[in-house]
Amino acid sequence: MPSVSISPTHSRSHAALGYAACALAGSLWGTGFYFGKIAMREMSSAHMVLYRFLFACIGLAPVLLLRRPGLNAREWRILLGAAFLGVPLQFLLQFAGLARTTVSHAALMVGTLPVVLAVGAGIFAHERLDRIGWAALAASTTGAALIALGGSHRGSPGDAPSLAGDMLVVVSLMISLGWILMNQRLLRDHSPLVVTAYGLSAGTIMLAAWVFSVDGPPPIHISMTAWGALAASGLLGTASTTLLWNWGLTRVPASRAGVFLNMEPIIGSLLGVGLLGEHLGPVAWMGGAMIVGAAVTLTSRPGSHVEEERLLA
Repeated sequence: MPSVSISPTHSRSHAALGYAACALAGSLWGTGFYFGKIAMREMSSAHMVLYRFLFACIGLAPVLLLRRPGLNAREWRILLGAAFLGVPLQFLLQFAGLARTTVSHAALMVGTLPVVLAVGAGIFAHERLDRIGWAALAASTTGAALIALGGSHRGSPGDAPSLAGDMLVVVSLMISLGWILMNQRLLRDHSPLVVTAYGLSAGTIMLAAWVFSVDGPPPIHISMTAWGALAASGLLGTASTTLLWNWGLTRVPASRAGVFLNMEPIIGSLLGVGLLGEHLGPVAWMGGAMIVGAAVTLTSRPGSHVEEERLLA
């Protein structure tokens, strides 16, 4: 593809919009564990995940009806592979882990994802991150850990953290790396709307086949609270977030966007304080400051837009 001359101002504007989209996606993803816990009071984790993606597909239905995918055979293989990793495999493992641990511990585990993403992007996508970038990612991940450790859990005795649950969440995050990088390859030639809508829909079909064969049909007679949590999880925490994230990746490198994934433990902690009666002490607030500081450092320092200009060329 021939290169196109792009002014620094135009490049910074595109990058700023990309960072904003990734930050909003990270924030909305932060509601996922909270809504998931509410719904899982009345159903299994597998059924909750299935309902979540069915609601996401409802939100993306207009795209499926109005936009043709325009993928060749090779791109279809990439999309289906990404769909398998990103929907049934990642989410069934992640929420099986959440069923065995607490929201705070799950949020702590999510804090490891930006570093995993930066390493993976460097190995597989040849994205370079200098010492300051690595320091910012380390500070951001440390901040996420401080937030999770700064909260107190007042649940029932059976609702306690476990090593098995925490490790399932970590494994799911490693799997999500493949989903992110494979989607990034498709986004070079196709719109975020197409990649998001067809990827999530294909993954939901795979997910439904697995859940119906292993766990049977999901329950229908559940409370309005559970239905509301499922709808919010699907429309806000899945369809909107994936679309925003994929759109953001068309404007910024995955290694830099990864810092905004740590918005998830921030939002999860705020939901815990405001709605679940949890307490955040000075250590947790310090963690929030580290995450915000890392994001500002990573995105505003001189030279931070070089890779964005290369991606836009």
